[in-house]
Amino acid sequence: MKNSSIPEWLSGNDDYIPQSDKDTFLDKSILSLLSILSKIKIYSGHRDKKFKVNAILKVLFTLILVILISLTRSFIFIVIANVYLLFLLSLMKGDEIIRILKICFVVSVFTMIVLLPAVYFGNYYSIFMITPKVFATVIAVNILSYSTPWNLITASLKTVFIPDLFIFVLDITIKYIFLLGEYSLNMLYALKLRSVGKNNKKYASLSGIAGTMFIKSTEMAAEMYSAMECRGFTGEYKAPRKIQFTIADLLYIVANVLMIIIFFYFKVV
Repeated sequence: MKNSSIPEWLSGNDDYIPQSDKDTFLDKSILSLLSILSKIKIYSGHRDKKFKVNAILKVLFTLILVILISLTRSFIFIVIANVYLLFLLSLMKGDEIIRILKICFVVSVFTMIVLLPAVYFGNYYSIFMITPKVFATVIAVNILSYSTPWNLITASLKTVFIPDLFIFVLDITIKYIFLLGEYSLNMLYALKLRSVGKNNKKYASLSGIAGTMFIKSTEMAAEMYSAMECRGFTGEYKAPRKIQFTIADLLYIVANVLMIIIFFYFKVV
């Protein structure tokens, strides 16, 4: 019987040191996805804040107010609308107020930059009218978004006679963004963990991730269609039958009716 000995390569010390590599792109992608998914989780749940108004009223009057702001040619009405929306904004939480104002200021500054050539040619009307209109519109939409859960918004859209297909697209889109975001996040984690040492093919792997995401979304669409078909879903959304009004709802109705009256007053005068 021959004596077996351990090979030298197996008994030697493993002093392999992987080369350092930069994962800045992967880290930024992971952080961006985590930020988006966390916001969806936070703002799709229960809202516990001072601005407690029926979701149907918020959707209806927000839509009406945005239309009035777009149609008006009165600078006074725009100022009144901005003051009214800032008052509603003050009823929300401090961190949400800061987020909404940041978005509004960024969009307004971008609008002013786009309109600067018109000012150069002497058209001052555009920058003094369109910019505050954009500011008021963004505030109104963000107040609705931050103060109302997504499922109540879709239910309210049916109440204000929005087509079922439009509601279906909105409802499914936000859910698919969340599901595909989690799936792509796991794939980025896997790519980061498997990149030992210096990996020069990380950017090439992203095309594979995009292709896999496309295939996964196709499979999820087919599975969702089969599930809805099995459950008897016909594409029709039902509006809530029982609507309870509170004192806050009454005050909200009075304030918005007053805004409508002010719009027609300044439009005529």
